Amino acid sequence: MANWENNIRKVVPYTPGEQPNQPDMIKLNTNENPYPPAPGVREVLRNMDTDTLRLYPDPAALDLVRAIADTYGLSDNQVFVGVGSDDVLAMSFLTFFNSEKPILFPDITYSFYDVWADLFRIPYERPVLDEHFHIRKEDYFGENGGIVFPNPNAPTGVVMPLSEVEDIVAHNQDVIVIVDEAYVDFGSQSALPLIEKYENLLIVQTFSKSRSMAGMRIGFAMGSPKLIKYLNDAKYSFNSYTMDRTALAAGVAAVKDQEYFCETCHKIIETREWTKKELSKLGFSFEDSKANFIFATHETCPAEDLFKALRERHIYVRYFPGGRTGNHLRITVGTREEMETFIGFLRDYLSE
Repeated sequence: MANWENNIRKVVPYTPGEQPNQPDMIKLNTNENPYPPAPGVREVLRNMDTDTLRLYPDPAALDLVRAIADTYGLSDNQVFVGVGSDDVLAMSFLTFFNSEKPILFPDITYSFYDVWADLFRIPYERPVLDEHFHIRKEDYFGENGGIVFPNPNAPTGVVMPLSEVEDIVAHNQDVIVIVDEAYVDFGSQSALPLIEKYENLLIVQTFSKSRSMAGMRIGFAMGSPKLIKYLNDAKYSFNSYTMDRTALAAGVAAVKDQEYFCETCHKIIETREWTKKELSKLGFSFEDSKANFIFATHETCPAEDLFKALRERHIYVRYFPGGRTGNHLRITVGTREEMETFIGFLRDYLSE
């Protein structure tokens, strides 16, 4: 190794889901929404004055912050926005996890957490999920430097009841607890009501899933004014203009159309429940996912074989080889038509 490499910050990077580009594909591998964004988003983009792109965007992203605050019944100073929830979470790690004590997150969870921890030199421990992939709240009651976990969890889809979430927060009021709610809109209960009771609780959500805006990169956090101020202080010390004008305008249009938001979430939930029933008939088992995906294993057919067979037919799902996840597929819920095609393929393949 050359001398100049000695002081480089080295990290094993996060591996994003594959982004294939086949005209006949069914893409069920990255938990994207199968429906288009709210109609108002198209109108905003169609009518956007491109001359304004020569100007910097509002560094405070006030229009978007205010739209989110109004939607969730908060004050402007309780909302922080960023370039996708990954940006918001990374900024939160950087801002809040600076103790010499290890932060805690599950051993099977969003695989970006340990990447950020390694990148920022944050010590961490990963309590093991139980045999049903459930978080054991008692594992988070000991001394630590902070806590982060998704609810529902990824890639399992398992939900922790709000009472248990509060129990974790209540036992950790001297550190920051982050609840990553990327999938909360598909049938689980948000911890948002708890932020008025616990000023150390931060809720992170995204426009990428339930609002069909993965390509626009909009994420946000909700918490006490004190937490949001600290996040903004870190942001302004890192990059003042995190959100571009296009994303800000489209985000406002998306969050204001609650009727469309509820309609598409309902369709995904209905299709998910239908898919669960069909998978069970075919010999699959899974925990009761409340996300827009199902984490399933088959009683006789190895997940790797299924993954490869599906891929050959341009049906893409996510496979996590190794460990306890090694015989599972994470299947994003697409449209009803897509899921019928998917189930039809499995039915034929498993009967051969």
